Amino acid sequence: MKKKVTKAIFPVAGMGTRFLPATKSVPKEIMTLVDKPLVQYAIDEAREAGIKEFIFVTSRGKGALEDYFDHSPQLEQSLRKSGKTELLDTLKSTNMDSGAIAYIRQHKALGLGHAVWCARRLIGNEPFAVMLPDDVIAGETGCLKQMVDAYEETGGAMVATMEVSPEATSSYGILDAVNDGNNLVKAKGMVEKPAAGTAPSNLAVIGRYILTPKVMNNLSKISTGAGGELQLTDAIAMELEEGRDIFGYRFEGQRYDCGSKAGFLQATVAFALSRPELRDDLSAYLRDIVAPQIAAE
Repeated sequence: MKKKVTKAIFPVAGMGTRFLPATKSVPKEIMTLVDKPLVQYAIDEAREAGIKEFIFVTSRGKGALEDYFDHSPQLEQSLRKSGKTELLDTLKSTNMDSGAIAYIRQHKALGLGHAVWCARRLIGNEPFAVMLPDDVIAGETGCLKQMVDAYEETGGAMVATMEVSPEATSSYGILDAVNDGNNLVKAKGMVEKPAAGTAPSNLAVIGRYILTPKVMNNLSKISTGAGGELQLTDAIAMELEEGRDIFGYRFEGQRYDCGSKAGFLQATVAFALSRPELRDDLSAYLRDIVAPQIAAE
């Protein structure tokens, strides 16, 4: 009987240099899309998928991220006295129960694989998810929930995947698999950031993973890979060498790369337009500024 996936690792140790100067004092993960921090979107998606234990791999300067999930009795009392029950409910949804969340320090920036490896003692002998908050995925059903449902049928390791242009493959981990249009593909191999023109497919690995505890052992064995970092992709690929399955899951939903400024702005506009109280004013504003630019071109 397969064990349920109830633990998730959130690698959030990066310095967010692409968003300087804001990230000089504000962790990138609590920068907001409209009024909700990036990390809250990931937490909500994880909860929907049945995650009960939340493991954050952090670094120096992330105190505000840790404080975000703490209770705020004074603020809650103020909202309660003011009768602002809707805001009070919103605030309570950000709280984490005692013991549900853990923080691990990554002392050196040695890559995603190393960040995941740092949490090995909290994973033990259980399958686990990895979620990158930079990848925000909007959909009727959360991406991780889709993957957990599929995992319960397949077992093995599973990565979220989507098609990218041939020119973009060198920026991603790429599956060696046939793009047959189905939601689930079986991988023959994986390669991290292949050189231009050498990618085995255009199926890119996106920031959602369901992994076996064997991956932690693999991370202990491999040497540094692309970019001089310990690559999670390399450790997952070792599963194939050991005769275990790796699946790519073509999720349903729109992915926004909020690790880039353009992607962050696109997500902000998209999420704002999905809000009834903001849609009309924002749509009118966008028409007013976009139409003259189109006419001028």
